[in-house]
Amino acid sequence: MISAFFINRPKTAIVLSIIIVLLGLISLQVIPIKEYPTITPPQITVTVTYPGADADTIAKSVAAPIEEAINGVENMLYMISTSSSSGIYTLNIFFEIGTDPNVAKMDVNNRVQLVLPRLPEEVRRQGIQVRERSPDFLKVIAFYSEGNQRDPVDLSNYVLLNVVDEIKRIPGVGDAIVFDEKRYSIRVWLIPDKLYRYQLTPLEVYQAIAKQNQQFSGGLLAGEPISSKNYFTFPVKGETRFSSAQQFGEIILKELPDGSSLRLKDVARIELSSETYNRNSFFKKQKVIPVGIFLSSGANALEVSAKLDNLLKEISQKLPPDIKFFFPYDPTIFIKESIKEVIITLGLAILLVVFVIYLFLGHFRATLIPVLAIPVSIIGSFAFLYAFGFSINLLTLFGLILAIGLVVDDAIIVIENVERIMREENLPPKEASFKAMEEISSPVIAIVLVLSAVFIPASFVGGFTGKFYQQFAITIATSMILSGLVALTLTPALCVLILKKRGKTSPFAHKAFSRLF
Repeated sequence: MISAFFINRPKTAIVLSIIIVLLGLISLQVIPIKEYPTITPPQITVTVTYPGADADTIAKSVAAPIEEAINGVENMLYMISTSSSSGIYTLNIFFEIGTDPNVAKMDVNNRVQLVLPRLPEEVRRQGIQVRERSPDFLKVIAFYSEGNQRDPVDLSNYVLLNVVDEIKRIPGVGDAIVFDEKRYSIRVWLIPDKLYRYQLTPLEVYQAIAKQNQQFSGGLLAGEPISSKNYFTFPVKGETRFSSAQQFGEIILKELPDGSSLRLKDVARIELSSETYNRNSFFKKQKVIPVGIFLSSGANALEVSAKLDNLLKEISQKLPPDIKFFFPYDPTIFIKESIKEVIITLGLAILLVVFVIYLFLGHFRATLIPVLAIPVSIIGSFAFLYAFGFSINLLTLFGLILAIGLVVDDAIIVIENVERIMREENLPPKEASFKAMEEISSPVIAIVLVLSAVFIPASFVGGFTGKFYQQFAITIATSMILSGLVALTLTPALCVLILKKRGKTSPFAHKAFSRLF
């Protein structure tokens, strides 16, 4: 009988329970906190830019070879692609739930590299972005300029250079994306009439820009190998790439018959502006720049949110006076309130359970023993949640609330049987505990197995619904297993230490049982 070992060594039972509680508390510090379990399939996004191409051209020359290469990648569920007339192609690949996003990203990137030689030169020059798109939104931050003092292009680049990079460095942030990104770009607006007058085509203008907007390495002066010995070596620095509209305007397109030069500014309007004008976001009729914050896998939403708020407080002191921000989407507020209400409900449930136990067992000493089983079983369950890769969410907390009334059942059975033997056979607590556990050890184990058989099968339900059932069922089942362990180890040991020679049953319980039997 396993209980005999702990009855003879009650300190060992106490230490074992303390270890269980400590494991639960340690797990509680590192386990992620979310609103709901992660049920969205992992998503990998491939983004391709083909400047000047229409949607049909992108679909034929870019989308077709990329999708043909990626199709059938391991654990893939389906994929969705979009080809826009602005020259942007986006492919979203969704994978089975539980797939490691890093592995999926590597597999997709390998497929993309295989098809790269088949893509147009303009696409290869722009590069292909393969990134993990986390389904877990942490927050959306919207930046705006009071009184429209700042142009949206300036605001977008200021946020991109001074805010987004800081946010990405926060531990737990998977990605930070500017949805309406407006990067600075030199835009050359060709004037068709002047191109026709000078017999030029857009391709010739493009080739002239690409040829003259280059940076060449000049090498070294007095660099090795040389015949004479020199003490100094000087690098030759050539001109850098153009960085202003005026410099681009001086690009020579062709020589005219009269000996003059035709420059880019003569046939085009050149300006520093946004690279794309695909979308605009508004808040109360004012243009804003939204930044989406995504959680990394297994991150604690509340902890990352607190770090983000602290960072934004620091950044707000450095922002120009006209730049402000707000949170149009912040699910952490609901998470905090939900967890707060669940904790209140958890406390009320514990109070009601303690009251009912005291009402029927009759005195404080007997009530204390099953009450001690509650924190061991509930807190110890967090260690199992961490081991299974679950999170603290509304479903696991709801399962713990339901488990409070169940985890004390085994302890109540033990303490009630020990008190009955002490009262009827006039035995001291230690001998009564030995005899009681000989009688009810098997029933306690049977209770745990039966209740586990009720909840554990629900964890094998497939699909999205099964993910909800899984965490709920495993939470209750693990707490029940721990309650059975506590009933066989800690409870009989506490009976030896806490109970007096004779126990008492409350008058209320005695009258109630007398009427029933």
